[in-house]
Amino acid sequence: MARLPRLDLPHIPQHIVQRGNNRLPCFLDDADRRRYLHLLREALLDTDVALHAYVLMDNHVHLLVTPPEVGAVSRLMQKLGRQYVGHFNARYRRTGTLWEGRYKSCLVDSENYVLHCSRYIDLNPVRARMTDDPARFAWSSCAPLCGQRDDPLLSPHPAYAKLGATRAERAAAYRSLLREALSGDDLEAIRTYLQQQRAWGRDDFRAMVEAKTHRFAGTRPAHRPRTRPTPQ
Repeated sequence: MARLPRLDLPHIPQHIVQRGNNRLPCFLDDADRRRYLHLLREALLDTDVALHAYVLMDNHVHLLVTPPEVGAVSRLMQKLGRQYVGHFNARYRRTGTLWEGRYKSCLVDSENYVLHCSRYIDLNPVRARMTDDPARFAWSSCAPLCGQRDDPLLSPHPAYAKLGATRAERAAAYRSLLREALSGDDLEAIRTYLQQQRAWGRDDFRAMVEAKTHRFAGTRPAHRPRTRPTPQ
């Protein structure tokens, strides 16, 4: 059976995750990470997709982006994935796939949902116990959003811009948000909507997505395997 196309609407943010095949590393050193970011910047310029947050973990990548038109994110990921795999395979004299199937993505509502998603992405290294301070992790959007360095890759989302009238105010407000732990419900929702590739947000947001795409945008309960009665 053919796979359904992803939910995709112009000017609606998307949270993307792409994992290494069999959860194996897709970055073996900092040179790989620099090459990936270089290729990411080229793909962003080529597709006019705006990048709001990102993190490069050892075996997967998270991106928060907004496309200008339907299909732009798919073109971005195809171009980026194909070129990076070519680099990786040539450098390490290997062949075959690097990524675990297709990337996953979900639509993200505006305002608080975008900021929650950005925090989720930037706090990945903390949850993985790679650092205690997310802004010290070199391969994410955290330091730029906290005002510690510039990053030409990033185009701040309007929700971030509303955090303050100046760059310093926005950075300070974002640092405060990072100190607030995401709730268990938020973490579960972000992961579930991303895994099922739906639309994370308010009820009226999902209703809008369903009206425009003619697709169900909510999540479904996970199917659990039937268990046999335990012998008495």
